[in-house]
Amino acid sequence: MNENLSEIQYDVTKKSKIRKFYEANKIFIFSTITILLIIVASISFYLDNKTKKKILLSDNYIKSQIHIKNGNKQEATKILKEIVFENDDSYSALSLFLIIDENLITEYDELVKMFNHLLENNKFEDEMKNLIIYKKALLQSDIVDEMELLEITKPLINNNTIWKPHALLLVGDFFVSRKEYSKAEEFYIQILSLKNLDEKLYEKARSKLVLIKNE
Repeated sequence: MNENLSEIQYDVTKKSKIRKFYEANKIFIFSTITILLIIVASISFYLDNKTKKKILLSDNYIKSQIHIKNGNKQEATKILKEIVFENDDSYSALSLFLIIDENLITEYDELVKMFNHLLENNKFEDEMKNLIIYKKALLQSDIVDEMELLEITKPLINNNTIWKPHALLLVGDFFVSRKEYSKAEEFYIQILSLKNLDEKLYEKARSKLVLIKNE
């Protein structure tokens, strides 16, 4: 009997402490629950919007390809430019590449502006970012001087990226076009020193070196 009474008193005391804790902290408890619900709802809303945006960009990218196929390049250009400035880590870059591949925009300054926008406003995976840098260097190689081209290609040449040999070829060709053959040779030789490349890249470098020797 005494044991049962003790248990009842213990339960009452325990419930009383819990109630007192609740009464003293109910505002904090409700505030915490409310904040957590808002956070969960916000994350769900963000992810839902992000998914919808990705789907819309995909649809618009496909529409631009259809416009190109049908000869409506003006409408395709408009759509692709909008996608470039949407700052999507996939479709923004793909849209700029399509603009260049289809010669939809040929104005140098406008293209450079779009490249800079991509690089400054997006967090790309390393190799995607390196591809964008390479394509930017390719665009500018006929316009910029030696120092500018070397600065643009530095992130590729100084790092272990799949675009390194392509950048070395680009800079080598740049110097060949200016008849600075000794400088060009240095970059072609660097390609031959790299390991595990596609054999076609080695062949290109060797053929460039042969042409230089015949000059």
